[in-house]
Amino acid sequence: MYKVERLLVNYKTLEEFKKFREYGIQELSMLEDLQENFIENDSDSPFYGIYFGDKLVARMSLYKVDAKYDQYFDPKQDYLELWKLEVLPNYQRKGYGDALVNFAKSFGLPIKTNPRVKSEEFWSRMNFEAVKYDMDRDKGENPLIWYPASILEQSDQSESA
Repeated sequence: MYKVERLLVNYKTLEEFKKFREYGIQELSMLEDLQENFIENDSDSPFYGIYFGDKLVARMSLYKVDAKYDQYFDPKQDYLELWKLEVLPNYQRKGYGDALVNFAKSFGLPIKTNPRVKSEEFWSRMNFEAVKYDMDRDKGENPLIWYPASILEQSDQSESA
């Protein structure tokens, strides 16, 4: 099993993030997020990763969303939003992505993500499900959700009326 670590926000991490961008996966780059949240050695950062030796090879952003903003679960509750899961090309299909997602699941909260193109198989294997599309809420995204036991998708408002 791989060790998932909360990434400190510092210049070393900034340099590691630049390596991901160099692989051409710009739409997932967390470099901008990191720069916006830059407080040297912030130990409460939303960034998590896995190192192979001293090289960051997998990363994600994980944000907690307060129940008052919940539009996905019944009953309304806090949940996690998983963003920008990325594994460097030479380390893909070796369990790093699974380890990051399982780490997020260990918090016991529902998880929402917006998957990359051509990643459906991965998210399906990780037991994420598509939500019933809501044009106002989803705004062109196709969110996937992981539900811990006892949490359900919110029922359609027109069905309950």
